[in-house]
Amino acid sequence: MTSPVSETLLPGTRRALLHRVATAQTEGRAPSVVAAVQRGGQIAWSGARSCVEGHAPDEDTQFRIGSLTKTFTAVLVLRLRDEGLLGLDDPLEKHLPGTGVGEVTVFQLLGHSGGLAAETPAPWWERTPGSTRPELADVLGGQPLVHPAGRRHHYSNPGYTLLGSLVEKLRADTWSEVLRREILEPLGMDRTTAQPRAPHAGGWAVHPWADVMLPEPAEDLGLMAPAGQLWSTTADLLRFALFLAKGDDRVLSASSVEEMRAPAAPSEADDWSGNYGLGLQTVRRGNRTLLGHTGSLPGFLAALWFSVEDDVAAVVLANATSGPMIGEVAADLVRIVADAEPRIPEPWRPLPEVDEELLALTGLWYWGARPQTLVLTADRGVELRPLSGPGRGARFRACPDGTWTGLNGYYAGETLRVVRSADGTPTHLDLGSFVFTREPYDPASAVPGGVDEGGWRGLPE
Repeated sequence: MTSPVSETLLPGTRRALLHRVATAQTEGRAPSVVAAVQRGGQIAWSGARSCVEGHAPDEDTQFRIGSLTKTFTAVLVLRLRDEGLLGLDDPLEKHLPGTGVGEVTVFQLLGHSGGLAAETPAPWWERTPGSTRPELADVLGGQPLVHPAGRRHHYSNPGYTLLGSLVEKLRADTWSEVLRREILEPLGMDRTTAQPRAPHAGGWAVHPWADVMLPEPAEDLGLMAPAGQLWSTTADLLRFALFLAKGDDRVLSASSVEEMRAPAAPSEADDWSGNYGLGLQTVRRGNRTLLGHTGSLPGFLAALWFSVEDDVAAVVLANATSGPMIGEVAADLVRIVADAEPRIPEPWRPLPEVDEELLALTGLWYWGARPQTLVLTADRGVELRPLSGPGRGARFRACPDGTWTGLNGYYAGETLRVVRSADGTPTHLDLGSFVFTREPYDPASAVPGGVDEGGWRGLPE
């Protein structure tokens, strides 16, 4: 079954998407699987498979999304940072005293590098009422730290409970109300809620050795809600994916969501095939980088992946505790669309104005004897890259003082400046003490160590 959404994909692509979802439902033995793909900010395809004939869910049917909730919580924390109410390097104790893990920083909690345990003390928190743990001490237990803070990535559900409590403390309101007011309403996500609202799927466990099912309880998680409480739909989650790819100043700027996507700690190779940023997972599939999050709670599986370069996002939801490899299915949906119908590049356009002084800086520069090129980009930015082959390169953002700040790669955060002679003529570029000259080892420039007076020469006889 496919939903009546904008049919912008080719028939072969649509069939390949439906085939992948149908295969996942059949081989994963899930009561139902619903999926949707977004391209260019619009839902391009939606489909579902169900074991109940004529009653397959659609893009408006709620499923529980588990740990995808963490990404929403991370956005709330980044909003507090952007408003100046906290710093990412602040210890938790500064804002939420008395937890017993107060030396752990906000940044470490967001990226799961705080050293906290992966789970709460028994009983299994996902299958017990939230009222079982009325205090943070009940969530953290007697030994909340299992690793030194900041040393490694170790996924922690209690860590996001702390972040949710931090939001409540600084906003003086409940996590769910802050979420509704600051993210869901601005983005038009009226089908994303803390409690299920019809139409919604029921959660099931499927017996591993027989084709029979057992209903799963849907507990209110209480203090653990910021780690996994939410219910949502494919349509709402694609709205969220668009926000995570491009930003929205009503919620979080493009630069802040880009910051969320940057790796925050070394990955655990046995658990992750990528990295974790600030509330976002990053994985590599072939030569493609996917961002998003997966989630699970008893009775439900969820995955959201998007590719910024391809401008494609996919959401897959299922109402089974285990079975379909939901993250792989969502990644495959992105791949199917991106490979079958590659993104049409935006037309080339010249810069809106010409700055002759900046234009004079473009072209070849040499780091020692290695040729580099300096290229102008939008908003007076520049890009420095090797003339050929691999090597250090970076994009740079223009600063008000006439310098540039590196945005990526080896030179991220480093300052690029033009050094001029007394008459204002550029003599060289300085980049973190590296000197770039117009000629290889230009004797007229301040090359560290000087340039041999004999100049360049051939092999002596």
